[in-house]
Amino acid sequence: MSTRGDFTSEVLITREQLAQRVKELGKQITEDYKGEQLLLVGILKGSVPFMADLMREIDLDLAIDFMSVSSYGSSTKSSGVVRIIKDLDTGIEGKNVLIVEDIIDTGLTLHYLKNYLSGRQPKSLKICSILDKPSRRKVEIEGDYIGFTVEDKYIVGYGLDMDQHYRNLPYISWIRVKE
Repeated sequence: MSTRGDFTSEVLITREQLAQRVKELGKQITEDYKGEQLLLVGILKGSVPFMADLMREIDLDLAIDFMSVSSYGSSTKSSGVVRIIKDLDTGIEGKNVLIVEDIIDTGLTLHYLKNYLSGRQPKSLKICSILDKPSRRKVEIEGDYIGFTVEDKYIVGYGLDMDQHYRNLPYISWIRVKE
């Protein structure tokens, strides 16, 4: 546990645990899509470290693209209103699409995004998230590939942030903001 001025933190998932689980997810995805092409769609900005590690563990013909979607702004709570800030650069019709996300929290963003992308007639559409926080779910949505399930704590590191800070931590931590 460490204390830094305005918050306390504790490592929940180490760098080594992340690397091992990403390797396992990559192997499973490789097996599930054997002989197929795959398009990874990273959801900016939080998915970047995870997606970079994950794609190196997938032994398939794959392409990548990114979307930027927001339901938070600079707040720590979801507004429930989803905005697409950057859409895909490539078409997905007839393609195997895997949405790569940092965390499934309320599910509002991914629920919206999955419905939005389904309208473009992909061959398949699945979700891969390094973290799942089911206790906060507001809509029914499940990830197809999940790294770790976490408690209802404010999570940072490995791409997850608090107002754009702490994304670069090589591990997953939780923080308690001091009042």
